[in-house]
Amino acid sequence: MVNAPPRIILGIDPGLRVTGFGVIAASVTGSRLAYVASGCIRTDEAGTLPERLLTIARDLQAVMAEHTPDDIVVEKVFVNVNPQSTLLLGQARGAAITAAALSGATV
Repeated sequence: MVNAPPRIILGIDPGLRVTGFGVIAASVTGSRLAYVASGCIRTDEAGTLPERLLTIARDLQAVMAEHTPDDIVVEKVFVNVNPQSTLLLGQARGAAITAAALSGATV
């Protein structure tokens, strides 16, 4: 039996100030998971909203180019007490989803 290469999975926890990510390798034929990488993307709080969203998208694209994930998952937005914070978080999530979709991986 030929061993299939593991699937590379990128998980993204979007945030306007800090976007976290983690990369794992999952065996196709079993239930083995292996840590590959993780990190944070930090935006300049003094920057404009478009600049901060661009940082998130651009830096996630660099992560995707380095690890070439097969699948990408993006955490859903939970409703916060502050509606403005929820809207901003949704925009950060949109930047992450756009970067993921551009990678060609399954999102």
